[in-house]
Amino acid sequence: MNNNKIFDIDPADFVKLCQKWIDDRLGINTKIIDVRGKSSLADFIVITSGNSVRQVHAISQNIQDSASQMGIEPKSVEGDQECRWVLLDYYDVIIHVFHEEEREFYNLERLWQDDLRPSKQEK
Repeated sequence: MNNNKIFDIDPADFVKLCQKWIDDRLGINTKIIDVRGKSSLADFIVITSGNSVRQVHAISQNIQDSASQMGIEPKSVEGDQECRWVLLDYYDVIIHVFHEEEREFYNLERLWQDDLRPSKQEK
């Protein structure tokens, strides 16, 4: 990782491609959260879901296959055996593909709402 880029592509451009790959497999309620300057883990977090284990698998596999065709491999993949919550770590872009029930339960979007994060001034 150099100059805050995933391989030879800017993270913002990679996120746009991920959105397309998710849409190709009918991902539900996709959210792209820009965490640049808010997190040292990544620049973007992508959260999407599917109606079934099969759809979660299809979404995550489409992202991996399409990125791989561009020479982009994930740093790690978690949860692809059960396909209830698949995490794809592409360095500056972290993608969560949830089964709808898990997404509702864990509610990751809530963690990134401005009003729920403690401010630097609070101690």
